Amino acid sequence: MPTPYGTRGGMAFGAQELCVLRRALARALNPSPVSAEEAQDCLRLAESLDEAMRESARLRAFLVADLARYRAALPGTAGGYLALLDEALGAGHRPHADDLAALGALRGNPAAAALLTRCAPPAPPAAPTVRLPAARTRLHALPGGQQPDKPAQKPAPRPAPAPATPKRPVPTPGEVFPRRKPAPPAPGSRHHLAAG
Repeated sequence: MPTPYGTRGGMAFGAQELCVLRRALARALNPSPVSAEEAQDCLRLAESLDEAMRESARLRAFLVADLARYRAALPGTAGGYLALLDEALGAGHRPHADDLAALGALRGNPAAAALLTRCAPPAPPAAPTVRLPAARTRLHALPGGQQPDKPAQKPAPRPAPAPATPKRPVPTPGEVFPRRKPAPPAPGSRHHLAAG
């Protein structure tokens, strides 16, 4: 099986690799038994991809080392540096702060200005302001971000708490300590005589 080869900004596959890749993706979506030949084709393609990725990493490392040498000799090497940076970006290099500083210093050069624009991180888009009608204050998240077709069911009402066992009322002091009626005076006592 031919080996996939790297291109600027990506990897190219031959017709045979694409057939193997397509079959592997179909098997991943609809799992079914595979023949020994299909399994070998998938393994060979995986090995080829690994080798192409290693080769791409080696190329990128070579370009980045070369780029550092050209950057150190700026501004005399501006033409070579800009061409090399363009090639390194195509091979997947992410510009360092040194690259951005060098491009900023060479901003008067149209090629440097174009590369600086290409290297600048994209500004995050402003979040749109969304106003919801008052009736739609409760949103429900569904897998895939779809809105529900029918209104959501209300949650089941909570069961009423079981009635508490009646507590015995706290007795008042008068119930605990009832008043005693005074005993009638004994006959012959001075209270009895005073009353009589």
